[in-house]
Amino acid sequence: MSDRTYRNAFMAALVLCVLLAGGLGWELMHRGRPSQVEASPDPVVAEGPAAATQPAAPAASPQGGADPALAPIQISPQRLEQIGVTTAVVQLKDVSDQLQVPGNVDVDEERLAYVQTRFPGWIQSVFANATWQYVRKGQRLFTIYSPDLVSTEQEYLLAKQNQKAFAPEMHPGLTMSTPSGAGGTAAQESGWLVQATEERLRQFDVPPAEISALVESGHVQREIAVVSPASGYITERNALPNAYVQPDTKLYTIADLSTVWVYANVFQTDVGRLKPGDLAQVTVDSYPGRTFRGRIDQILPDVDPTTRTVRVRLVFRNPGLVLKPGMYVSVNIGISLGRQLVIPASGVLQAGTREIAFIDHGQGNLEPRVIQTGPQIDDSVVVLTGLKPGDRIVSSANFLLDSEAQLQSAMGSFSPLPQPAANGSGAPTAQSLQIDLNTEPSPPRKGVNTVRVHVTGAGGKPVTGAQVTATFFLPAMPAMGMGSMRTVAKLAEQGQGVYSGSVELGSGGTWQVTVAVVSGGQTVATKQLSVDAAGGM
Repeated sequence: MSDRTYRNAFMAALVLCVLLAGGLGWELMHRGRPSQVEASPDPVVAEGPAAATQPAAPAASPQGGADPALAPIQISPQRLEQIGVTTAVVQLKDVSDQLQVPGNVDVDEERLAYVQTRFPGWIQSVFANATWQYVRKGQRLFTIYSPDLVSTEQEYLLAKQNQKAFAPEMHPGLTMSTPSGAGGTAAQESGWLVQATEERLRQFDVPPAEISALVESGHVQREIAVVSPASGYITERNALPNAYVQPDTKLYTIADLSTVWVYANVFQTDVGRLKPGDLAQVTVDSYPGRTFRGRIDQILPDVDPTTRTVRVRLVFRNPGLVLKPGMYVSVNIGISLGRQLVIPASGVLQAGTREIAFIDHGQGNLEPRVIQTGPQIDDSVVVLTGLKPGDRIVSSANFLLDSEAQLQSAMGSFSPLPQPAANGSGAPTAQSLQIDLNTEPSPPRKGVNTVRVHVTGAGGKPVTGAQVTATFFLPAMPAMGMGSMRTVAKLAEQGQGVYSGSVELGSGGTWQVTVAVVSGGQTVATKQLSVDAAGGM
C-alpha cells in the first residue's frame, strides 16, 4: 500500500473521530433540559431555595439596653427604721439663687472728663502736674498763651471802646441834627462788633470771669488759665510746660471714682438667668467682712472665645474710694427664680441618666418616680417635673431603697405572705418562724462561701422538710461602670432545722440577702438582710 493510501485513510479516521466527539458533546449538553422546563412552567420566574420560604426570625427586642421599669415596693416599717429612712414634704415657695463669679474693678466711663483747648497755643505754667492727683471742679490746671486768643481780646477791647464812643447819650445832638442817623448806625454797628467778639471768646471757652476781668482792666491778658471741668483723679496727663498744643490734643483725663464699674465674668451657661437690675454684692480680700452692694447695669453682647464667659457690667457706689480700678473682686449675684417646687437634695437618687424620688404612700408603700430637677440651692433642689406640692418623699437612705427595689424586682413583684391554711395541715406559719443566717467565713468574702440557715418555729422547735433558698443581690453602680449581680443558693437540709449550701459572690460590697422558706408548696416565711462581703470589686 502506497504512502498516499495511508494518508487518505488517516484523514478519514480523524474526521470520523471529530464527528463522533461533537455528537457526544451535544448529547451531554442537552441531557435533562426537558425535565427542567417541565418543572418550571414560567422560565422567567426563578424560585429561591426552600429555606427562603420560611418565616423570618423575630427581631431582637431593643429593650435590652433600656432603663429598667420602676415598680412600687413595700417594706415593713421595722425595716425602714433599720435602714434609717426619713421623709420630707414637697414645698412650693419663693426661691432665689446665688451666682458667685470673679470680677475686676474699672472706671465708670460715664464719669470721665477730658481737658482740651479750643485754640492753638503754648502752655506756660502747669499746676496739676501728676497722674492720679485729685482736682476739684473749677481748679486751675495750667495757663496758656495763644496769639489767636490775644488777637480776639484786642478786638473785643477795641469794640468796647468804639461802643462807648458812639453811645447816644454821649452825643445827644448828633442823632437829632443828622437826618440820616449816622450816629445811631455807628453805635449799632459797634454793638454788633462787641457781641461778635464776645461770642468768639465764649467759643474759645473763655470763662465769664475772665471776660469780666478783661473788661474791668481794659488790658489784654497774655495768658489765660484753664480750669478743671469736673472733680476727680487725673488718670492721663499730657500738659507740660512750654509745650505747643492744638485743639485736638488731649491734655488731661479726669475720672470721678465716687462710682465705679465692676466687670463680672459669667459663664455662658449661667448668663441666661441674669437681667439688668439684679442685685449683686462684692467682697474684696483686702477688706474682710466688708460687703459692697450694687446692681447689674448691662450684659455685654460678647463672648470670650477662650474662656467662654460673658462680661456683665455692674455699678457700685465707692465711698472712701475703697474699690480701686484694676482690683480683683468676688461678685455674688442674687437670682430670683420665683415660686418653685423644692425638696431636699438628699431626696434625689441619681440612677444612671435618670433622677428618681421615692414617694411615701404610708404603711411602707413606696413608689419610685422619675423626676426632672433644676438648680440646687444650698441643701435643696428645684423640681421641674414629676412631683406636686404636698407629696411626701423619702429624704434619706435612697440608695438602700433602690437596692431593695432592684432586689424585689429581681425576685418578682411584692405580694403579701399567704395566710396559714385553715385545713389543719399543721404547716408552719410566718408568724411562728425564726430565721437565722450565718456564713463561713464570716463575714463572707469574694468567691465561694458556705451559707447556713437555721429555721425554728414556736418555742424554738426546728422546722424540717422545707425548701430554703438564699438569694444574694448586689445593686448596680453606674458611676463605677458595674452592673447588678444576682446569685441564688439552694440550701440542703442538714437536720435539726439547719439548711446549708454554697454560694459564689462575684464581688465585694454590701449584698442584699433574701431568705425564703417554702413548705407545702407555699412560701411560709421570708427574711431580708444585708451582709458586707470582703474583697475587691
